Amino acid sequence: MASAAAWEGPTAAELKAAGAEAIPSGVRVKGWVIQSHKGPILNAASLQRFEDELQTTHLPEMVFGESFLSLHHVQTGVRFHFNALDALKAWKKEALPPVEVPAAAKWKFRCKPSDQVILDYDYTFTTPYCGSDAVDPNPGSMQTSLDECSTLHWEDTDDRIDLIALSAKEPILFYDEVILYEDELADNGISFLTVRVRVMPTGWFLLLRFWLRVDGVLMRLRDTRLHCSFRNNDEAKPVVLRECCWREATFASLSAKGYPSDSAAYADPNLIAHKLPIAMQKTQKLKNSQLTH
Repeated sequence: MASAAAWEGPTAAELKAAGAEAIPSGVRVKGWVIQSHKGPILNAASLQRFEDELQTTHLPEMVFGESFLSLHHVQTGVRFHFNALDALKAWKKEALPPVEVPAAAKWKFRCKPSDQVILDYDYTFTTPYCGSDAVDPNPGSMQTSLDECSTLHWEDTDDRIDLIALSAKEPILFYDEVILYEDELADNGISFLTVRVRVMPTGWFLLLRFWLRVDGVLMRLRDTRLHCSFRNNDEAKPVVLRECCWREATFASLSAKGYPSDSAAYADPNLIAHKLPIAMQKTQKLKNSQLTH
């Protein structure tokens, strides 16, 4: 997916040809309203709210709690929402055991020299989160809270997102990348969760990515891709595919295969994803039978 820096926004002619309309921080096209928001790192009050709701004092160094990406199909009420709080709720629920840190690096996790380091939680903030979704009971309304909606249903499918077709050159009506949270693991690596979306005249494509590198120990990549091909009729029920792919490898296993053992060689997950064995992969399709409109 192209970087936001390379995209300068759509032209008026491109929007008109696609029947699209630019809106603040987003676009309205083919019955979809797609918007993003980038907020600051949580302040003390917001941090306390997150800790209270998650029932933990352990949070990533940088949580962009107000940032989100939202996709809403107005006619059917289908909504997709990507945010840090829901992602961290999923982290808390999965509760993976902590990744073992080399003894020589444990001291970096201390706040004070006298502190004893006890890593009894998943300090990597690995999350199984693949987005928040819902169907609005009052389609056509823009104001309904997600709390008032029912969850969408997905079914397994043999269909696949056509990544080759998505690489075809066509106008980009909207593009953005939103960081949801990030942590440098006390200088022992990197952990982050981002979501980015690209909207074209033919459909939209989204990538939610969790990336973890614990230097010298482990790498973990959890990608969720969503794709919707636009229908000729704006009011038609949307066809959405969701692919989840989890990859994971230890530095030791990669080194045994002849790959570098230096962490610097694994800075960009795009370049090394294919080297990490697949731990889980599934493709699902949005079940339209529950959509009454």
